[in-house]
Amino acid sequence: MSKPQLDVAIAILLHQDKVLVGWREAKQHQGNKHEFPGGKVEQGETPLAACRREIFEEVGVGIQDWHAFDYIQHEYDDIVVKLHLFHAVVPNELLNEIQQPWAWYTRQQLLNLNFPKANQSIVKRLVWAEKIKIIDHLESSISLLSEYLYYWRVEATEKNAELLNQLESESLAQLIVNIELYKLLNVETQAQISTIHIKQQQLMQMTAKDLIISKRYIAACHDVVSAQYAQKIGCDAVLLSPVFVTATHPDAKALGWDKFTEIAGSLDIPVFALGGMSLDVIETAQQHHAYGIAGIRFL
Repeated sequence: MSKPQLDVAIAILLHQDKVLVGWREAKQHQGNKHEFPGGKVEQGETPLAACRREIFEEVGVGIQDWHAFDYIQHEYDDIVVKLHLFHAVVPNELLNEIQQPWAWYTRQQLLNLNFPKANQSIVKRLVWAEKIKIIDHLESSISLLSEYLYYWRVEATEKNAELLNQLESESLAQLIVNIELYKLLNVETQAQISTIHIKQQQLMQMTAKDLIISKRYIAACHDVVSAQYAQKIGCDAVLLSPVFVTATHPDAKALGWDKFTEIAGSLDIPVFALGGMSLDVIETAQQHHAYGIAGIRFL
């Protein structure tokens, strides 16, 4: 006998790099657990329409600007749940409209909350490593540290794509590759790559429809216009540079911490500081609205 199936619209609501989370009552399915806001998709209703309705009814805010985030199908002992996920930013003027018991949590705090099993992949996508190492060399037997993400900054060639196709899935999950290289990978390797990098010139030619909903996107930005555009079309994070002048880009105009803080503080998604970073400045970076740091030589 087949299990009943339930379509559910889920909202990932963001504000100043925090995520809105609630609590499921004991009488509910998967009760006594934390939850992201959302609810059942009614007959004749689209998942997006259900998301808008549920957020207005449950949370108390009316938001029109949504982005598709992911689609997850999870089978429990008693039911198959199909999660249609969308994400949106909650503007300052709506913060006081949010009803109890919804509350804001940092992304790192999500790791300590008790979510249903179907939500674990959502949390995994929302919580980034705080350190990104930029590399230009990759071997099939490469050993990657679990607390890092690695951006392989190379040209999009068939040779480089084939090297990625030969990597173990554990390594692929920690890699960031540029969108042009990603397009050259086979389907199996693409499925294992979790994060796609977009250069600023690529970003400014894209729209929200160009983003694959199951992938994280991190956009390289050098000014406030590109950074805010990255958030507007639905990117997950921004790589903002250069904070300071570096040996690899000596002619680039540095932002400095003041400008970096101004740009990062205007966003609601994670911002990584790049340019002159070292491990001993990660706390300083985070005091200036950085989620983490990225660099070539700090590891």
